[in-house]
Amino acid sequence: MADVEGFLKYKRELPQSRDPHKRIDDYKEVYEPFSEDKTNKQAARCMDCGIPFCHQGCPLGNQIPDFNDAVYNKDWEAAYKILKSTNNFPEFTGRICPAPCEGSCVLGINKDPVAIELIEKEIIEKAYELGLVKPRIPETRTGKKVAVIGSGPAGIAAADQLNQAGHEVTIYERASKIGGLLRFGIPDFKLEKWVVDRRVNLMEQEGVKFKTNADVGNNVSVEEIQSAHDAIILCGGSTIPRDIPIPGRDLKGIHFAMDFLSQQNKRVSQEDEVLKNHEGRPVKEILATGKNVVVIGGGDTGSDCIGTSNRHKAKSITQIEILDKPPKNRSITNPWPEWPMILRTSSSHEEGSDRKWSILTKEFLGNDQGELTGIKLVDIEWGDKGFSEIEGSERVVPCELALIAAGFLHPQKAGMIEQLGLELDERGNVKAKDYQTSQSNVFVAGDMRRGQSLVVWAISEGREAARALDTHLMGVSSLPSKQHSYFELN
Repeated sequence: MADVEGFLKYKRELPQSRDPHKRIDDYKEVYEPFSEDKTNKQAARCMDCGIPFCHQGCPLGNQIPDFNDAVYNKDWEAAYKILKSTNNFPEFTGRICPAPCEGSCVLGINKDPVAIELIEKEIIEKAYELGLVKPRIPETRTGKKVAVIGSGPAGIAAADQLNQAGHEVTIYERASKIGGLLRFGIPDFKLEKWVVDRRVNLMEQEGVKFKTNADVGNNVSVEEIQSAHDAIILCGGSTIPRDIPIPGRDLKGIHFAMDFLSQQNKRVSQEDEVLKNHEGRPVKEILATGKNVVVIGGGDTGSDCIGTSNRHKAKSITQIEILDKPPKNRSITNPWPEWPMILRTSSSHEEGSDRKWSILTKEFLGNDQGELTGIKLVDIEWGDKGFSEIEGSERVVPCELALIAAGFLHPQKAGMIEQLGLELDERGNVKAKDYQTSQSNVFVAGDMRRGQSLVVWAISEGREAARALDTHLMGVSSLPSKQHSYFELN
């Protein structure tokens, strides 16, 4: 490393966030710009650690010490080349990735880890600013046609790779715009949609074709897709939400988190079809304005519901989680370089909410009009054999809007998956070996294969599945795998 004492001289620093009381009046990203000089110092904190465990922590295998060194030396072109060799979309991961690489950072053993996610974002934004990000149009075409079903991070990563391999790639998306989870699931205050549009426009210039409002298995037949393409890759995501089947579930005012979030994202983007959910089904307008909101689920999706409810000007917001409250620091059973299972506070939490743990939702309560008015909760205690209710802790909290953010079970089976006759695994996901399904010319990647996961894992899945599909079509593939580094490819 250029500055071997950087980790001793500089402390971890991240961008300042805008005033929480002011930013809840808009849907712009919450963080202020970060100077080049500060980014340089953060890159200097990367140690000459010998074995960079961050490589293993990153699902993409990013060459983190190498691009940190380039940033320290202000060689933005080199930093960009190294980063893009493993990561198709650092503008996304640099904004919304929980950064498992930082959990594996060697410096993190006894100090704050290197701000890797921030550095990724600064590299790609500087690359755009300097005109380094240009359309890469393949010099030759193979004559093979590939259909990518779904335009979330796995789908566009697979399409990007397959297009660079010279195949003619068409993405089919059932929604009205491209982006999947990136566009309709993640709020603009975390990822403004011009960032998605910028990348989609670049991919169009490179030759990728996009077809929206194309629901394969419904308004677009599976037979049509199969006859027009040499291979298919499924990247439809895990879209069936986990429900809470308790008394009162049919009351008005109880919604899945993704319906709430996608509807608001459409409002911000001034979409015409706001009142349709992420599966295209009509839904009623969901607003938190003036209501007591209870978010059931303590993960990132629940946090996004909090931020959105604050911007709706909810009367109160409570987030409940069935699991115990995480510790502030690693426990002895969660050592480095494992992902640290610790308490995290998001920008949405900073804006205001009441967070509670070890809570079981027992019943939804309503009035004579069938409208939600409250939720019956009880405290629980976890033991070796599960949990038990704490006697005398049962109570009712006022609630006119309940948002279920309990995760997703598996992909939608009706339609495309059933018509293709694909085998499923024990969890209901599409079964595959080396990303190839039970149909030899059909591949699968992302949450549809591995189950609900992170955006960075989806990108990794899309890249690896593209390589497998390319090998199937051509007998060999020049596309990189996670094991190939920038230095091996250049």
